[in-house]
Amino acid sequence: MLFLSLSQLIPILQTAIGPVILISGVGLILLTMTNRLAQTVSRIRNLNDNLVSATTPGRMKVLAQIQVLLRRARLIRLAISLAAASALAVSVLIIVLFFMTLWHIEIAWVIALMFMISMICLILSLIVFIYDINQSLVALQLELSHNELSESDV
Repeated sequence: MLFLSLSQLIPILQTAIGPVILISGVGLILLTMTNRLAQTVSRIRNLNDNLVSATTPGRMKVLAQIQVLLRRARLIRLAISLAAASALAVSVLIIVLFFMTLWHIEIAWVIALMFMISMICLILSLIVFIYDINQSLVALQLELSHNELSESDV
C-alpha cells in the first residue's frame, strides 16, 4: 500500500486540490493584511520621530494618533493570526484528506471539523479586518474634525 500507481495517486491528489485553492485565497488576504500592518507600523515610527520636535499641544495630538495606530496594529495582528490559523487548518485538512484517501479511512467528522475550524478562523479574521478598516476611517474623521476646529480658532 506504500507504493501507489499513478492511476491510484491522481484521485488522491484531486481530492486535495480544493483546499489548496483555499490556501491560495487566504494567502492573498494575508498579503493585504501584512501590507496594511507594515503601513501602520511605518506611520507609528514616523509619528514617533515627530515627537522629538513637537510642542506640548502638538505632542499630545501625536501621542493620541500613536495610540490609535497601536490599537489598529493590534487588530491587524489579530486578523493576521486568525487568517494564518485558517491556512494552517486547511493545510492539516489536506494532509488528513490525503492520508484518509491513501489508507481508505472514512472519518468524515474529522474533515468537517478541520474545514469548520478553518472557516471560523477566516470569518473572524475578516470581521476583525473590517473592524480595523472602520476604525481607520473613524480616526481619520476625528483628525479632520480637529483640524477644522483648529483652523476656525485662528
